[in-house]
Formats: sequence, structure tokens, C-alpha cells
Amino acid sequence: MAGLLTISEVSRRSGVSSSALRFYEARGLIQSERAGSGHRCYERAVLRRIAFIVFAQRIGLTLEEVDVELALLPRDRVPEGADWAKISSSWSNRIDERIAELQRLRGSLTGCIGCGCLSLQRCKLVNPNDRAARNGPGPRYWIGDSRLR
Repeated sequence: MAGLLTISEVSRRSGVSSSALRFYEARGLIQSERAGSGHRCYERAVLRRIAFIVFAQRIGLTLEEVDVELALLPRDRVPEGADWAKISSSWSNRIDERIAELQRLRGSLTGCIGCGCLSLQRCKLVNPNDRAARNGPGPRYWIGDSRLR
């Protein structure tokens, strides 16, 4: 088992808790080998997979989507830069959508986010008679609906 990392070493190096690593393993996102003592040991390449998982989640991919993406990686060798670039190339649209969502949020921080709440005087001015509710549930203005006058 020389050259393998323990779960605590992987946790320390990746910044991901041991419980999350065990969860990722249970989901099949990462793999470990068992030492004679039964403890988990990981190949160094797992650090790249974990970094990918963390990054993918930060841009909004679900673990199910991460699993689909990771399944595209080669199983017979350690993935290289080109492999990672290939599976992450489709993320540009998702990142652009996330940026637009964050810009809408930033623009709404000082005003009503269109939650439909009539308890604040400001909301009564921006959303009289809860007009935003006509467009559906949730923070309608924040997700991009135009304000109704």
C-alpha cells in the first residue's frame, strides 16, 4: 500500500471532510482500497477527482450530474488535462447563467426581491396586492421576472 494516502491525508490535502469523502465513495464518485486493517487508502489521483467534484458543485452541478461527467473519464489510466477540459467545456453556459443570477441578486440587495411578502412597506410599493404571485412561487423578481406596475 506504499504511495497511497489515508483518508485523513486526503481530507487534509483536499479540504473535504472525511465524512464527505466516505459519502462520495458510497455514491461511487471516488474509490479507495482497503488496507489490511480495513482502513481506506486512496491513490493520489483521487485528489484531482475530488477537486473536480468540489468545483462542479460550486458552479451548481448536482452530484448526479457530477457522476455522469466523471463517468466520461478514462478508466484505464489517470485522466490528463485534455480529459478534464473535455468534460468541463460544456459548463460555460451554466457559469454564464450563474453569473447572471448573481448579478440580479446584487442588483436586488437594497430593494425588494419579489418574495410576495406584504409585511414590509417597501414591498407594498413594489409589489402591491402581491402581483408577483401571479407569476408563480418563489422570489419572482430575483429569478428574473419583470416588476409589475
